[in-house]
Amino acid sequence: MGESGSLGTLLGLFLEPTEQGIRLHIPPAQTGLDWSVLWPLVEQCLQWTTPWWPPDTAVELLALDRLLDSRHLHDLATLLRGRGLILARVTTDRRQTAVAAATAGYSVEQPPPPQATWSNGRPAGAPPLYIRHTVRSGAEVNHPGTVVVWGDVNPGGRIVAQGDIFIWGHLRGVAHAGCTGDGQRFILALRMDPTQLRIAGHVARPPANPAPDACPEVAYQTAGQIQIVPAWDFVKSHPGGYAE
Repeated sequence: MGESGSLGTLLGLFLEPTEQGIRLHIPPAQTGLDWSVLWPLVEQCLQWTTPWWPPDTAVELLALDRLLDSRHLHDLATLLRGRGLILARVTTDRRQTAVAAATAGYSVEQPPPPQATWSNGRPAGAPPLYIRHTVRSGAEVNHPGTVVVWGDVNPGGRIVAQGDIFIWGHLRGVAHAGCTGDGQRFILALRMDPTQLRIAGHVARPPANPAPDACPEVAYQTAGQIQIVPAWDFVKSHPGGYAE
């Protein structure tokens, strides 16, 4: 990383090569470093590092517990672009940072919280993640709870959730509910036209000729396969919710 990297490395600020590109580690908020203090160190780290990566290398930002908004992400993406790097993914423990990253069109990864269970013994998971924006092509959202999208999921977009998935719009990308193996999860969309549906380990593709009169539909697992039914029929047959 060069001479300027010594202080940053001691604080937990460094670049790490990965199979997908580069991972940028920034010190967590618990170190007490305010962003106004950390930002000059990030600039120095990137500006004084001799490039060892090919142009347009993808970067994963490991933000941990640090709260970042759209302005922080925009400034960081601009700085990376000046060094031939492309911010592609944000890994964060903070829901606010995850929402800001997803809204900006970046892929998002959220590590699972410490294991907890409800009284019935089922994993409690993380609080729901609400994305008030369309998930664009190439973006992936990976969340250890339920995901609610107030918008569309475009072709090439991908939602992966340990809980359920609610798309209050047009689902045209990939949706994977119960990704850690919970087959009692479901996927709801106001218009269901996905590239692929996955619930736990089961996979389904949409019919070749979808019905012209689209209505809200729910995909759920039954008898070892994924069934897609109108939302009203699902509510009638599963009163009180599916994941009991």
